[in-house]
Amino acid sequence: MSRFWSDIVNKLTPYVPGEQPALARPVKLNTNENPYPPSPRVVDAIRRELGEDGDSLRKYPDPTAHGLRAAIAQHHGLRESQVFVGNGSDEVLAHTFQALLKHDNPIRFPDITYSFYPVYAQLYGVAVDVVPLNADFGIDVDDYRAPNGGVLLPNPNAPTGRALPLAEIKVLLAANPDSVVVIDEAYVDFGAESAVTIIDENPNLLVVQTLSKARSLAGMRVGFALGHEALIEALTRVKDSFNSYPLDRLAQAAAIAAVEDDDWFRETCEKVIASRERLTADLQALGFDVVPSAANFVFARHPEHDAATLAARLKEKEIFVRHFKMPRIDQHLRITVGTDADCDALLAALRALL
Repeated sequence: MSRFWSDIVNKLTPYVPGEQPALARPVKLNTNENPYPPSPRVVDAIRRELGEDGDSLRKYPDPTAHGLRAAIAQHHGLRESQVFVGNGSDEVLAHTFQALLKHDNPIRFPDITYSFYPVYAQLYGVAVDVVPLNADFGIDVDDYRAPNGGVLLPNPNAPTGRALPLAEIKVLLAANPDSVVVIDEAYVDFGAESAVTIIDENPNLLVVQTLSKARSLAGMRVGFALGHEALIEALTRVKDSFNSYPLDRLAQAAAIAAVEDDDWFRETCEKVIASRERLTADLQALGFDVVPSAANFVFARHPEHDAATLAARLKEKEIFVRHFKMPRIDQHLRITVGTDADCDALLAALRALL
């Protein structure tokens, strides 16, 4: 604390990211990274962008990210004017709070959800009406019918992994015609239904996605939003008042290559989904209760063992999972789906501990 801090800094409770262990070969199942590398086209694109002497790096990148936005638009069957890109979906969400969610009425999001949402609300002075998940950690869309300044839902939800069917999202949109409904689809490619297909008939719908998970580009920090032109213009106005160049040349080149290699994307997603189903079954065989997941992680608890203790004991074996010391979920572990070898190492360690 310092006397030079602003009032808002004094009041902030910052987001805490997952641990990035400085070890040679950890079994890292705590930050939902894709266990497989990105498309080989990504590496080739970065090399081409660099050239032999890296001369391109002395020049600013395209502030509009035209090539990337065109590639994303083509992939999703939209117009380029319906695409906004930013430095990871976290930055896109931050701009969304400023551009579309700061109104007189409070916004609504679940009590158990991505823990950056309350941080952004605090940072930007956005009032919040937190809505409890049901007893099964599911979202009841009827709970979001009250007047609000916007609705923000991850689908699938994190850290639970539960997904809402598209039919329920349609009900949610119909119940909130005067509010922006933001669907955060960071994990949608691992088994949930995307709301991108209903953007054109819903001017209040904004869909946020990332290339960090299914496209294996967490290290490049590329996220995007899809919606009607008026929503995208609002985000662009905030972006251009904050940072005109959020995506560097290498990130744009890598992202275009990743988006265009659909075969690699689908193959790696199928691998993760298959490993998730095996991991779920194996955890259940060890006595864990596992929440049904449509993401690249599972949310599990063992009725006879303390979650924090399990996480600490696993860490001693250089196996990292995520434990949240929060009401309702402090006995759960969020476990990223790794390679089959990663999952086998986790399961072997758990068998020894249990």
